[in-house]
Amino acid sequence: MAEDPLADARRALDRGEYGQVLRLLEPLQQERSPLTPAGAELRLLMATALMGQGQTDRAAACCRSLVRCRDTTLRAQAKALLMVLEAPELRRPRDWSLTLPDLGGTTPIEGIGGASSRRPRRRPDPPPPPPVGPTRAPVGFAVVVVLLLLLATLLGGCMEVHTELRFEGPGRLQLSHHLRSDTGQESPWQRRFTAALEAGSPPLIPDAGLFRSQAARGERVLSTPVLPAAQALDALAASLQVAGELSGVALAAPVLRWEERNWLVGVRQLLVLELDLGPLDAIPGLDLTVGLAPVRPAAVRRAAPSGVEKAPPSGQGDGPRLLWPLQPGQRNVLELRCWRWSGLGLGAAAVGLALPLVLTLQGIRRRLGFGLPELPA
Repeated sequence: MAEDPLADARRALDRGEYGQVLRLLEPLQQERSPLTPAGAELRLLMATALMGQGQTDRAAACCRSLVRCRDTTLRAQAKALLMVLEAPELRRPRDWSLTLPDLGGTTPIEGIGGASSRRPRRRPDPPPPPPVGPTRAPVGFAVVVVLLLLLATLLGGCMEVHTELRFEGPGRLQLSHHLRSDTGQESPWQRRFTAALEAGSPPLIPDAGLFRSQAARGERVLSTPVLPAAQALDALAASLQVAGELSGVALAAPVLRWEERNWLVGVRQLLVLELDLGPLDAIPGLDLTVGLAPVRPAAVRRAAPSGVEKAPPSGQGDGPRLLWPLQPGQRNVLELRCWRWSGLGLGAAAVGLALPLVLTLQGIRRRLGFGLPELPA
């Protein structure tokens, strides 16, 4: 049985006999179409042999004939080889190499002083050229790096971290974190942050299970029950510290100030938030915001470096909502002063004001001779 010419060509290529490879395969070009796997493999072997001989133009022509091959693997190999062949040549600066002078014409040291001449040694033959052809610029490596960066960007996507403080009554707050990714899948940082808050992360959040996690509308929500204001703000500070540690950024402890004064008919509240995000560099696609509800824009006394925005209602009947965007790399300060009426206090004040009026009307009625009101017979 006659041996396969492709197998002979592969063995000759392994031995570096590029001329033998071409003599075996060139007569078979017309018989095997480049659209078939056999014809594509034949031309890939010829292109490799031509590269070894430095005939890059002919090698590139062989690769271009395979762009419509039915075999996807061979077609991809041809494209990769063509990319290397068409890359621009890399010019090496002269100061990168050291040129030695030719010592062949100089008089040997042994000949000085009448020493007998010796037969010159035969220089060894230069090594054969490498099978990959002359040195080219590392364009393929640059293309791979760009593709990897693009792939990392697409997989990472944009991430939004929205923290919301809800004022549920005098001295009562509820804290929630909303984590959302454009890819629809949680990033490793989101999973670690969720696990840390759910587990309590002692000693930052002593109460394990304080945060409850749930997935809603393509986002992860970590929320606490309604807590005293001081405890809710402590949980906010601990959450910020956990986020910094998981990101490898040393964030300064936030400054949280809460004051509340009860005037029976209502409560006067003061809230100051100072978040130093100086160590956090600006990351494309990262959106950090703090939501406040229910809070009116008139309650904001200071918001730096960016002001607050009116947010659309959440549909829970919680009144006006504000959105405070945070700026990485800067110190963010927010100061709120608001007045919250007390239903019980207002009712007591209304009763206190109505009682003298009722007593006055009753006295006028008695002076007119109607007497005290009586029950019907």
